[in-house]
Order: sequence, then structure tokens, then C-alpha cells
Amino acid sequence: MPARRKARKRALDVLYESDLRDANILTTLDAYVGRMENPKPEHLPYAISLVEGVAQHLDRIDELISSYAEGWTIERMPVVDRNLARIAVYELLYVEEIDDPVAITEAVELAKELSTDDSPRYLNGILGRIADYAH
Repeated sequence: MPARRKARKRALDVLYESDLRDANILTTLDAYVGRMENPKPEHLPYAISLVEGVAQHLDRIDELISSYAEGWTIERMPVVDRNLARIAVYELLYVEEIDDPVAITEAVELAKELSTDDSPRYLNGILGRIADYAH
């Protein structure tokens, strides 16, 4: 698995845990990193930047997801899908070195591994519409 995909998976782990526990994202991140053994993986700084970025821009990210999630409220989305969408939207809007198709593909690939059969197609549609809006 490529380093950035590993970083996205770790970011998803933190956001998923925070979401399920209804806990502060940054507090969850600190605890998550604190539980890791040394040496820390090389991709950890990117994972941390993703989580911190989602936390910093959460209201705007969730507003966009809600606006483009046809037929679903963000609360009704599966937890994995909601947090994969948050990571991808953060990358679409705020991480210039990641091309839009890469951010979308990475979310879709992780959804194939970790979520429902319908999730990859659904996320691809939402994220494609948000990418079109953002540019």
C-alpha cells in the first residue's frame, strides 16, 4: 500500500474513532499517536496533517458534503463513508499538491476495502460534484 494511502487509512482510523465516540478530533488524534510504538511510520506526518486539516475545516467540509450528498444527510451516511469524504474534501480544497482525481480515487479505493458495495460509486459521485464546484 502506498505511503499516502496508509496515511489516509490512519487518518480515517482517527476520524472514525472520534466520530463513533462523539469525541474531539484533536484529542482523539493525540491519544491515537500516543498509543503508537516507536519508531513511528514515515507516513504519520501526512496522516496527522489530514486529521488536523479536517478538524480545522470541519464545518465547511461537512457543509459541502451535506450540500452534494443527494438523498442523504451527513448524519445518515455510514461512518466510514462520511469520514472518507471528509478526508477527500479536505484534500480537494486545501492540499494543492494532491490532484483532484487522486484524492477522489483514494477515497473510492479505501471505500472498496472498508465500506459497503454501494459506497465507492456514491463517494465518487459526491466527490466529483464537489471537485467541479471547487474549481
